Amino acid sequence: METSEDRFFAGLGSGYAKIRQAFARHVGMSGPRLMVLMRLWRTGETSHSELRRLLALDGASVTRLVKEFEAEGMLTRRVDPGDNRYTLARLTPVGERVAADLARRHQDYQVRLLDGVTPEEREAVLRALERLSSNADRIAAETQEGNG
Repeated sequence: METSEDRFFAGLGSGYAKIRQAFARHVGMSGPRLMVLMRLWRTGETSHSELRRLLALDGASVTRLVKEFEAEGMLTRRVDPGDNRYTLARLTPVGERVAADLARRHQDYQVRLLDGVTPEEREAVLRALERLSSNADRIAAETQEGNG
């Protein structure tokens, strides 16, 4: 039997997924491609292993996407001079321009998504998300204590 909690979290998850997928379709780029491109744009040069960790993607996917972007002239790769076991990726000027354009398009998309959502409704959602995050931290700490 579905509870109100089940409905809440199902709605939260499916709403977020729908928003992300719709933006990816809107710009004609897969979600994982968007994530890699925008992460590199925001953080600069990043190792493949850090991209895997930050984006929760498997290593083969990160490597494939990085190689695709490299073939398209949007990024370059090099061996990490501090630890040759790692490969670093960074956007080229072409990749920087593509990412900046995507960021502008994303901002416009967000404005359109929020059409009809009042500032009060936005604040209520943010407060609820902050409470959920705080509760998750508390539960994780309690779990750590119980396992420690």
